[in-house]
Amino acid sequence: MASAVAPWAPGLWRACNTLMAAFFGLAAVVQVNDPDAELWVVVYMIPAVLALLVGFNPLVTASGHPFVGNLIWKSMSTVHMLFCTLWAGGLAYHFLLHAKQSILNEEEGRELSGLVIVTAWMALCHSSSKNPGGGRMHLAIAVVITLFPLLSWVYIYMNKEMRSSWPTHCKTVI
Repeated sequence: MASAVAPWAPGLWRACNTLMAAFFGLAAVVQVNDPDAELWVVVYMIPAVLALLVGFNPLVTASGHPFVGNLIWKSMSTVHMLFCTLWAGGLAYHFLLHAKQSILNEEEGRELSGLVIVTAWMALCHSSSKNPGGGRMHLAIAVVITLFPLLSWVYIYMNKEMRSSWPTHCKTVI
């Protein structure tokens, strides 16, 4: 028996997508002085736009939705997830072989974290196609993923000692 969706669930799902769109947009903006900024801006702007579309209309991910945007949304998110997953795999391998510090103190570790967050969010949006309003477990995961990068950013901003070993281009944007 399928459980009924709580009346607040669709609003929470939309809010999570809107917050993640804002996070990804902010992540793109802070790349301005990164040596490979053009690449990272694209990596973050694609999920920012896709999450914003889900925030405006959760049905954009739904299978069988009579909207050509569904095909575009699904195709873009699938290709982006594949790209980010492959890149994250390469960074994880490099990080495991060469890391001297914790994941957030190594540039490759921060890049890996960003790719994992992008991939996790896009995968969660993809899975919402079966239930655009969101089931309980789906929403719980969405809230955790939404809060994680935002709280991490606050923690990193407040922890000046952690940022002391970062390259200059990472210190001057925050």
